[in-house]
Amino acid sequence: MSSSYALVAGAAAVDISPTRSLFLFGYPNVERNSTGVNDPLLCSALYLSDGNVAQLFVACDVIFVERGLALRAKACIERATGIPAAHILISATHTHSAPMTMTMLSNAADPRVPAIDPAFVQTLEDGIVAAAVQAYETKRPAELGVAVADASAVGSNRLDPSGPSDPTAPVMSVRCAQSHAPIAVLLVCSMHPTVLRETSTLVSGDFPGLARKYLQERTFGSKIPVIYHTGPCGNLSPRHVVRENTVAEATRLGYLLGAAVEAAMRSIEYSSTLRLSCRSDSLRFPLRKFPTVDAADELLHQAEADFRQLQAAAADPRTIRTAECKLFGAEETVALSRASEQGFVAQAAEEVLPAELSIFQIGDWHYVGWPGEQFVEFSLEIKARYPQCCIISMANGDLQGYLVTADAVRDKTYESLNAIFESPASGNLLVGRTLELLSQN
Repeated sequence: MSSSYALVAGAAAVDISPTRSLFLFGYPNVERNSTGVNDPLLCSALYLSDGNVAQLFVACDVIFVERGLALRAKACIERATGIPAAHILISATHTHSAPMTMTMLSNAADPRVPAIDPAFVQTLEDGIVAAAVQAYETKRPAELGVAVADASAVGSNRLDPSGPSDPTAPVMSVRCAQSHAPIAVLLVCSMHPTVLRETSTLVSGDFPGLARKYLQERTFGSKIPVIYHTGPCGNLSPRHVVRENTVAEATRLGYLLGAAVEAAMRSIEYSSTLRLSCRSDSLRFPLRKFPTVDAADELLHQAEADFRQLQAAAADPRTIRTAECKLFGAEETVALSRASEQGFVAQAAEEVLPAELSIFQIGDWHYVGWPGEQFVEFSLEIKARYPQCCIISMANGDLQGYLVTADAVRDKTYESLNAIFESPASGNLLVGRTLELLSQN
């Protein structure tokens, strides 16, 4: 393409919403089959190139993108477009109101969780590839800018509302270099999309999907893709800010986030001559040391007693929910301890390893892809050294659970109990290697 502009960009979105009733995954011990679609599930893609280096971001409105699926999709995209697989980042928004996309070992003993639906998983894979190819095919001269929105209204630390969190939400705006018409918006927000809970049976992207609706209806236009990535939020959620767990409340929070993005856009300065680069590495994490099944059972009995005591005392609903989640985690530790004794944990680890670490540089900004779910403290450590850095979690695969801090392990939080890799060693390994790659700028 002959042009006086170095940067080119294209974007696309493909609807992957289920057309029949499917089990919605994200909460244990509940039969939760979809009864309709509140807002569409999308695969949204953004292609960028500076003439030398190409990058592709894809965000999917599902709870997880399994590593094998991501590898297959990348290979297909590379064949179709020539974009190197290592230059492609595929993430899950982590909505808990979408069909299952992979088997979680910790839920294997839950009789209410069915097998994954292979047709929907194929729809997801096809949607990723289609969105990527369409984004590549619509590339044109572009300019780009980044601003930071305030996302503090959508949640906090779910274990302690005064604890560590990350209210910053970097917003990348991409527009046509000639007409200034919008091409796409890419947003990174560190917050669990869990406004909608067990009682909701509507397919939804949760508040991120409704933030997209706000931006498309009020700011950019209905056909402009909004590529939403979820940052590290293992211990972050709307738990302490929601008024109720309804679609109306998800809409309220989504619209608050959309308005914050809209406000941040006013300060963006655009450039058409940004240098792009890509670096990547692969990591292997040590396995968690599981308790015996008998010890795990004792932990479960204690967690259940603590939960029932809070219920009987009519404690604050948020405190009760935290205890209930710890009970869920204790149940999952029992399942994982049994699986570990049978060799299934080691087998599951081999399916998610090696974990891929990606760093995409765009001008002065770095977009880092981490697989799985991490506590926010790990990304805050990176951002303290590199403020113009966005961490995208659940990128290019899952880790069958969380990477948590030493405090979480000590306190036996839900997240620490629902993990197969050792913490904090695994998170520290991820942080250390990320810092090494960033220092190679």
